[in-house]
Amino acid sequence: MKVSAQFDGGNIEVIEASDPSTIRLKIRPDSQADFKQWFYFRLQGAQNQACNITIVNAGEASYLPGWEQYQAVASYDRMEWFRVATRFENGELRIDHTPDCSEVYYAYFEPYSFDRHLDLIAFSQVSPLCKVIDLGSTLEGHDISLLRIGEAGADKLNLWIIARQHSGETMAEWFMEGFLNRLLDSADPCSRQLLQKAVFYIVPNMNVDGSVKGNLRANAAGQDLNRQWLNPSMEKSPEVFVVRQKMHEVGVDFFLDVHGDEGLPYVFLAGCEGIPSYDKAHHAVEQKFKQAFMQASPELQDHYGYDKLLPTQANLSLANQYVGEQFRCLSYVLEMPFKDNANLPDSEYGWSSARSIKLGEAALQAILSVLGDLRAA
Repeated sequence: MKVSAQFDGGNIEVIEASDPSTIRLKIRPDSQADFKQWFYFRLQGAQNQACNITIVNAGEASYLPGWEQYQAVASYDRMEWFRVATRFENGELRIDHTPDCSEVYYAYFEPYSFDRHLDLIAFSQVSPLCKVIDLGSTLEGHDISLLRIGEAGADKLNLWIIARQHSGETMAEWFMEGFLNRLLDSADPCSRQLLQKAVFYIVPNMNVDGSVKGNLRANAAGQDLNRQWLNPSMEKSPEVFVVRQKMHEVGVDFFLDVHGDEGLPYVFLAGCEGIPSYDKAHHAVEQKFKQAFMQASPELQDHYGYDKLLPTQANLSLANQYVGEQFRCLSYVLEMPFKDNANLPDSEYGWSSARSIKLGEAALQAILSVLGDLRAA
């Protein structure tokens, strides 16, 4: 029997793995940082045996509420991922599962591999609607790729969507896959109408280094990219530096930053009501977009989410706060769960890649609904 994680996105340290009934593991912290919650590993040689897997340092995780009512995901083919019995007790995360195959993978959420990321870029670039722009390199030499969808022009709105600032929030890139699939579909009337009036700037993965390393949040330098927007640097956070630079070059009329939330079992939006320039017009277009998105996808709700900020309480080092203030534009964070959507539960799969993709497709309709209001915000 063997446990390993020496692959793209893998994260685990083995304490004991000689007996299926007593497998003891540890989550490795992020590179040069203390964040820990993401895990992804392979178990070999335990087919048809009752496995008791204990992650002994789960009680030291960055977001302890993330373990409440949480179920890990497992896969035999790394394509279909299903939930397995999981419980958090006495500071340990315990997974009980009897594998049907000789090799089984377990993860915090469905991984989105670097190869699939490259496939998404390649899929997009073959469309005549798309141009791939190389913004530079990460600290470990990975490309920082920006997709421009549509023809730029002075009369066009500039719509920005970024994902996976936090590398372990893989549902964000699954969302991007759905969004791009629909946006690049020349037969889709929603896409066609959007691209008549707007150009999209899309970064499918802001944190490629952290993704490959199996980090939860940090890049290769241990930086939380979503705390770097006020003063990014090429030495510590080149990903934010070059994307922000491009934003100031072309302008921003709409911004969506796609994430996953460890604790809340819901899909929700978080606005930027705390920024200094926030006013009634900004609030009105936020509400219109939110209502349209909820109409487009019943997955989204507005009852549970983050506490609303009071005026001037914004943290401008966060992407959506910085962009909302600098460009006076509609600027939202979209959060999806690691667990399940409690309003529409699925006991077998929970929140999943398929549901993230569908949400990405639905987002186009919501954006179209506010297109005429964006510069008025």
